[in-house]
Amino acid sequence: MNRWLPLVAKIPEDMTTVEQAEKIVLAQLTDYGTEAVPFEQALGQVLAEDLLADRDLPPFNRVTMDGIAISFKAIEEGINTFHIKATQAAGDEPVGIEDNDLCIEIMTGAALHPSLDTVIRYEDLEIRNSLAALTIHTIKKGQNIHFKGKDKQAGNVVATASQKVTPAIISLAASVGKSELLVRKPPRVVVISSGDELVDVNDTPTTYQIRRSNNYTIKAALTNHGLHAEILHIPDNPEITREQIATCLQNYDVILLSGGISMGKFDYIPKALEELQVNKLFHKVAQRPGKPFWFGRHDNGALVFAFPGNPVATFMCLHRYFLLWLDATLGLPSKAPVYAVLDRYFDFQPQLQYFLQVKLNFTNQGQLMATPIEGNGSGDFANLADTDAFMELPMETNDFKRGDVYKVWTF
Repeated sequence: MNRWLPLVAKIPEDMTTVEQAEKIVLAQLTDYGTEAVPFEQALGQVLAEDLLADRDLPPFNRVTMDGIAISFKAIEEGINTFHIKATQAAGDEPVGIEDNDLCIEIMTGAALHPSLDTVIRYEDLEIRNSLAALTIHTIKKGQNIHFKGKDKQAGNVVATASQKVTPAIISLAASVGKSELLVRKPPRVVVISSGDELVDVNDTPTTYQIRRSNNYTIKAALTNHGLHAEILHIPDNPEITREQIATCLQNYDVILLSGGISMGKFDYIPKALEELQVNKLFHKVAQRPGKPFWFGRHDNGALVFAFPGNPVATFMCLHRYFLLWLDATLGLPSKAPVYAVLDRYFDFQPQLQYFLQVKLNFTNQGQLMATPIEGNGSGDFANLADTDAFMELPMETNDFKRGDVYKVWTF
């Protein structure tokens, strides 16, 4: 087993630490306003209003078991056989009784008449010739009834703002008659890939070309977060690069770039951004993968996240920075960090913050374990299919032992 001496982190002057990069990104939060959308189309959006109950929930004393409804006074009087007066289904007008030896055969979901206060399920009865006889001795007053207003009363908050609309929120909206929901308007996002070596998914690449995938990866991840994004590809041409980015700066709130930001002769994007007066807030982060990550802001407020072109680097930067910013800018509360236990020794020599691809699993004791799944570098996008998180390893050491605990970023 290799052992390395403890390191004193020394960041090159032209590089930003991961913590500094996060702070700079989160300093650029923007309120894009709100919009009303049909409730069934709001899944994944962020609620911008409290949802209120328009009436008591449930709105009536609701039966929760199929059986008979009686007055508990009958039990107190020692009555154990009841004449069935009528049968009531869910949605029917409630039927009452005049005498304690009467009952109503009633179905789950039906509204209970005020003269009735206890429901006995079929399993505890013997019914013959319109008579229902008890087969048990213990009956509790109010059993098998979901009482009016038990969950919420009219005017109560049933769902608070600043949370994602889930299927449960959709259900609540329908229950309280909210056909439209006020949600936070998401930023307009375009995902730009670049490079002549990339061809469309439907094309047949030459020996020295590959199909574009980063843009689809980003778009899919954003869709998972309730955000629609457009896709654009730019060839390795400085004039076209500048023109296309200029157009996007005017029509989108956020540009997500993949590739073209390193030091190569055909990486025209940094120069184009400079010429278009996009203020560079940082370029190069002391991390692997994703060291060339570029971030800036145009005078009109448009933000540019320029990720390295390697698939794993793009994927990591998207989750570590952009999605963190997206949640914050949409007003979602900060999530508590997730930590996992490294279950295998790992060493990493360069003095950079390393994002290790891991597979997460719980032990029988409920402990979250992270198993390293080592690929072939930041270009090994196939390796992502076998992992579900990045473990963030600090740059202060390069010797990570089994049992060490570190933060993980799940995807």
